[in-house]
Amino acid sequence: MNFNNLNINYQSPVFIIGVVVLLAIAVIVAVIVDRRRKTSLRLRNRFGAEYDYCLREHKARDKAEADLEGRIQRVNQLKIRELTGSERARLVAEWDSVQSRFIDHPRGAVTEADELVNAVMQTQGFPASGFVQRAADISVHHAHLVDSYRTAHEITVSAANNEATTEELRTAMIHYRALFDELLQIKAPVVHRQVA
Repeated sequence: MNFNNLNINYQSPVFIIGVVVLLAIAVIVAVIVDRRRKTSLRLRNRFGAEYDYCLREHKARDKAEADLEGRIQRVNQLKIRELTGSERARLVAEWDSVQSRFIDHPRGAVTEADELVNAVMQTQGFPASGFVQRAADISVHHAHLVDSYRTAHEITVSAANNEATTEELRTAMIHYRALFDELLQIKAPVVHRQVA
């Protein structure tokens, strides 16, 4: 093809409209790409490792991000509330009781810890649901703990089948405690040391 013989009128309305349409398409594509990048960054910053978990589970970024967005919308529609002082005190006493049973009955204590975390969530307004939904709900505001929660739950399931070691049970209790404290908004005591 000989491009020298092309007779293009750069001032013709058809040429100008064609260029404008191409520029408009380029701008639209750039806006869409930028919006997707910002959405991905926002979700990655909010969910951290849970974002990567969803990518592995869904094997597609669009599906993973739709899942995470759906979680946010679901939890935002729930009527989650802070616990009252008396509820918090009662739950802390229950936790102390569960934890004290760990030495003599570690499997039972881990199962009770799992049930207590579920009770805290329900008291706050999360609906009764299966583990997968609870983990998804927790990920919205406590994404940094959801992987630990999954690990603790897996150990609890193993314990029910008498397949968990004492060290695994101890790990599960530690994970449940971290989530329990966060749900109850309990801060670890700060130890102030004097500088000599």
